Amino acid sequence: MTTEREATETSGSQLAGPPVRTHRWGFGAFLFVFAVFVLSAVVIGAIVGTVAPESTNSATVALVGTIVPTVLATVVALLVTKLRGNGPAVDLRWSFTREDVRAGFKFGALGLVCTTVAAVVWTNVVGEENASSAVSQLVENERMPISAAIAMFLFVWLVGPICEEVIYRGLLWGALERLAWGRWAVFGLTTVIFAVSHLEPLRTSLLLVIGIPIGLARLFTGRLGASIVTHQVNNFLPALAVLLVALGVMPA
Repeated sequence: MTTEREATETSGSQLAGPPVRTHRWGFGAFLFVFAVFVLSAVVIGAIVGTVAPESTNSATVALVGTIVPTVLATVVALLVTKLRGNGPAVDLRWSFTREDVRAGFKFGALGLVCTTVAAVVWTNVVGEENASSAVSQLVENERMPISAAIAMFLFVWLVGPICEEVIYRGLLWGALERLAWGRWAVFGLTTVIFAVSHLEPLRTSLLLVIGIPIGLARLFTGRLGASIVTHQVNNFLPALAVLLVALGVMPA
């Protein structure tokens, strides 16, 4: 019988069947992690609103309210795999091989093309005034300290993609495979949930397009490293644009 570790090492050039899942966590773990994300964001907002209500709309405070819940939810997801499974390397297919990086750049390049075209179409549909992400809106009307702007850039480009991939194409993907869903069904549902769970209804269709090449990287390699790199490549230009706007170098 093929073990989980052997399945993890399957060549990314072949679309193998779903690996055998032996962990004790499932879809409930994903729901719990998502609840941690939402509740921690609410708690941070409530604390700021009570202690320093004048800072509620501050870009720096909003940034903290985005980073902390995301990182906290990711830590909980990793703990779930350690406490009720085989650890992230096996359960989440966590790896960063040379093959993963190459595949990530290939799918990332595809993602940049698809996202650019989709963003142009989407902007024409919703209008220029509505064509900003939640992160972009944080910096459009307020200059940020350089340290906060750099932190935001690094989070959007590097850290955020790692966190989101652990949660959606690691934990959620593994939970659906444990339910014996087929690879393409898992790819489709995780892409939809990824888009919807950003809680930006106007951008959901665009996020679906963004999520497709990222999910394909996970689908065709069978590993999380490729989707992380794809996500990071896809996020680089938007992160750079937000940084330049935050520093006042580029107009909003």
